[in-house]
Amino acid sequence: MDEEITMRELIEELESRRRRAELMGGKEKIDQLHQKGFYTARERIEKLLDPGSFVEIGKLAHSDFPGAEEKSAGDGIICGIGKVGGRPIAVEAIDKTVFAGTEGAVHIRKSETLHEYALKRRFPIFHLGEGGGLRMPDGMGSDGFSDKLFPNQWLTIGRKVPVISSILGDSYGGPTWMAVSSDFVTQVKGSCMAVAGPRMLEIATGEKVTPEELGGWQVHAEVTGQIDHTSETEEEAIEAMKRYFSYMPLHAGEEPPLKGTSDSPDRSIDEVLDIVPTRRTRAYDMKKLIKVLVDDGEFFEMKPMFGQSLLTVLARLNGRVVGIIANQPMKFAGSSGPDECDKATDFICLCDSFHIPIVFLHDIPGFRVSSGAEKKRVPSKIMVWNQALARVTVPKVSVIIRKSIGAAYGNMCGPTMGGDFVVAWPTAEINFTGPEVGVNVVYGRKLKDAKNPKEERQRLLQKWGGDSSPYKAAGKGMIDDVIDPRETRKFLCKTIEYACMNQGAKSERLLADWPTSF
Repeated sequence: MDEEITMRELIEELESRRRRAELMGGKEKIDQLHQKGFYTARERIEKLLDPGSFVEIGKLAHSDFPGAEEKSAGDGIICGIGKVGGRPIAVEAIDKTVFAGTEGAVHIRKSETLHEYALKRRFPIFHLGEGGGLRMPDGMGSDGFSDKLFPNQWLTIGRKVPVISSILGDSYGGPTWMAVSSDFVTQVKGSCMAVAGPRMLEIATGEKVTPEELGGWQVHAEVTGQIDHTSETEEEAIEAMKRYFSYMPLHAGEEPPLKGTSDSPDRSIDEVLDIVPTRRTRAYDMKKLIKVLVDDGEFFEMKPMFGQSLLTVLARLNGRVVGIIANQPMKFAGSSGPDECDKATDFICLCDSFHIPIVFLHDIPGFRVSSGAEKKRVPSKIMVWNQALARVTVPKVSVIIRKSIGAAYGNMCGPTMGGDFVVAWPTAEINFTGPEVGVNVVYGRKLKDAKNPKEERQRLLQKWGGDSSPYKAAGKGMIDDVIDPRETRKFLCKTIEYACMNQGAKSERLLADWPTSF
């Protein structure tokens, strides 16, 4: 007769299996990661979550590839739910100690299960990314590959919950697909994000390239715009994810959390008199203006190195989260090109999908027109920006600081573009084109024949400037008011409060299914 196994023995076996799972790819591989300055997947999750809040899902899973069971703890991914700042989230972290973080069938199944649960219970999804893409042995053959295509949840999530990603080490395949499908992604300097690694690229095409050249942080921060933030360290990346999350709702059915502040909504911002020059050709840093406008001077900038003449930031006004789209006169005099168009569209979709009112701060001399811009499809990009803006249903408030010239006046939510309020500072200049260009085009022959062209030009410029002042538009009811610059914070806090009074900032989410990358 077989001896009966006791409950204690069964529990000891369970504990043994759990300890093996917690060791991931083994102590030697963990030590190798640490020696290279990296954290393990479990350590990353621990740094992200509130202490003691993690509930792991699929801890005892392993590869279903014959012979790999004992060396594939978790099948290379750790999944679960926990809390960040007291709020529930779903989290997955790819484990580099198991088959270099590559994706097998069970790995993919665990990720899909987590995403399904997050959408079911409306939890934001955090992805701690690093890994080598699809695992070759698992994916070879028509039967091996046919069930490992893009998970449907990635493609149809429709911004139902915020998706927040990081690239913490070299990432190919799955981690890259996840990152570019996210609402926010930060990349650690020194890592690479690409479809495939340099070795595969060289074998397939003969092209030799370093990871940094292929998909380093500068490539994505400055050229592709596929990341929103760069980090020096893993700790900084995880803190950036937390900070971004603080501006987000848990899901599309609620608004972002209000945050108490002692910063009075009626505070006069006298500093603007020193920040913004009245001479329209003098540059200034728009970030300094934003800092004095928002609660406690705190804001979170998105894509700071991409399309640098346009700023997109998350901030708060009287405790309410707002998105700010502002021209940056320090770069190209504030004029927008193709990258700025993509950046604006991306941010507008984010704000409208998650019930975040948008503030527009104009100081733009128009779009950067050139043959290079035309080759980058700038007409299409300008109109896509406008099409997104026309569908926005969150409150929008527009302030013309200095220049708002040509079609850009519309893209920055000028009159007729659905803004709740459009106002100007006394320094505002509104026109079809800037004075120098306008005078040259309209009065070119007259200037050529003038006895004193320089004196005549100045006279015409002054006349043109008067035609461009905000008072004509205000006098005909085409803009709502001309305000004292020092009262801008007070004006924004009041108007956003009124715009949100009956139904909050809730939008119809008409942009929720727009692409997450442009």
